[in-house]
Formats: sequence, structure tokens, C-alpha cells
Amino acid sequence: MGYSLLNDRIVTDEEVVIHKEDRGYQFGDGIYEVIKVYNGQLFTAQEHIDRFYVSAEEIRLTIPYTKHKLHQLLHELVEANEINNGHIYFQITRGASARNHIFPSADVVPVLTGTAVETSRPFTNLENGVKATFVEDIRWLRCDIKSLNLLGAVLAKQEAFEKGCYEAILHRAETVTEGSSTNVFGVKDGVLHTHPANNFILKGITRHVVLQCAQEIGLPVQEQAMTKQQLLAMDEVFIASTTSEVTPVIDIDGQQINGGQVGAWTRKLQAQFETKIPAPVSI
Repeated sequence: MGYSLLNDRIVTDEEVVIHKEDRGYQFGDGIYEVIKVYNGQLFTAQEHIDRFYVSAEEIRLTIPYTKHKLHQLLHELVEANEINNGHIYFQITRGASARNHIFPSADVVPVLTGTAVETSRPFTNLENGVKATFVEDIRWLRCDIKSLNLLGAVLAKQEAFEKGCYEAILHRAETVTEGSSTNVFGVKDGVLHTHPANNFILKGITRHVVLQCAQEIGLPVQEQAMTKQQLLAMDEVFIASTTSEVTPVIDIDGQQINGGQVGAWTRKLQAQFETKIPAPVSI
């Protein structure tokens, strides 16, 4: 039996029922987060929760629980499902009311749901690297908000899948923004390059960890937008996210990066990232 989060309770999966007029279902009117679980422990949970509240504020949605309470509920969700290595997905919508583009009245209560699943780490991708493809970025202009409106990302990811690629690298005109579900990085002449954290990308939590790792291993960082051609000319390219960790990109639309081999700086960043992962708790 699996367990889910429903508002402020941990319930069985069968007890989760969403109203047909929930605004998340009808409008994508809500936000979400994904937190990685390593060795039964939530990784960078506070950072994810903080961003969850920032996203809520940006769409004028009031979360009816404190950060401390939400953190407690997510921990209970992991324990209830006995997750060792996996992730939590949780979201909140503006609630259920008669369909109307205008916000519902104040008595409509937001709906919080969450699930926790056991998943393996992507060791094959981390070791061998992946292929990617360029896809036009057709998403809205507030990509910094982690909203439920993901159709642009879904279409891009599907196009990548149909081309036999792991990720779609999005671009507006010639400017690379991010992946469909990742942040994009390149290394050139011993400098790490990535798009600045503005409204065109999500300010990824793993992105922040990568930038910390770069500082710790002496890799300078330049947060500046790159063109497609500049990305293709990088010595190394990798993507990063909660579930992808630090994944090397060895091919973009048939053009090999670093001769199709994982680069030295990427390996160093992977190793430094590994030091951040919580160790198993001794009993």
C-alpha cells in the first residue's frame, strides 16, 4: 500500500480524490516541487521549500501551512513509503471552484498533494553521458516560477525522445536558455558558463549546488547567456537537475562534444557533488 500527502495529512493513495473543478486541473493554476531522497534523507529540502513559497507568492497563492509544517509532512511521507533512494513530488493548487478565470473567493482552500517514489540514481547516464537536441523555447515568460504549466516543456521533451535524445536544449532565437527539465552548463577554457538566473530559466536548486561545487574545486563561473553556436563550441557540456544530478552531454544534434567523451571538469564536478549527498544513517 502506498501513501500520499493530502493537505495536512498522510493518507493511502486510494483516499486522494481531486475535485473535477480543481483549478490545477482546469487552468494549471498552481505550483510544484521535486525533492531528491538519498539514503532516506531529503536533499536540499529547505531550499526547495523556500522556492515553493516564493513561487506561491509570485502567483498570489497563500499556502495554509508554515514551512516547518510542510517540511514535517514531507518527512512523514518519506517514512510512510519507506523511501531509501527516490524523490518526492508535491504540488499545491488554488483549490476547487466553479470554472472562472478570475481568482475564487477567499473561502476556497488551496489543495496540497504529494507522492514519494523509490527510484534508482541515473548511474549509466552519469558515467556515459547523453545525447541532446535543440528545440525552440515556446514557454511563457515566467520560467522562474515553478508552475504547473508545463506543456511547452512536455512538447520539447517529447520531441527529444522521438529523436532518440535524453534532453531538449531550449533556445529563444539563437540564445540558449535551459533544458526542458534541466539547467544547461558549458565549460570553455577552464570557465563554467550558464544562463543567468532571470525570468527565462528556473533557478534550479541543483544548479545552485553545482555553482557551489565549482567554487570549491576552483572552477570560475560566468553567468551569461550563450548562443547555440557557443554551446556547440564548448569543451564540455552538461545538464543538472534534481533527478538528473550532473549529467554529461556528449552529443547535440549529431555534433559530438569533447569527441563524445565526458570532460575532466564534469568529472570533477560530479565527484564534488557526490560529497554533498547524505550518508546512510547509522542505527
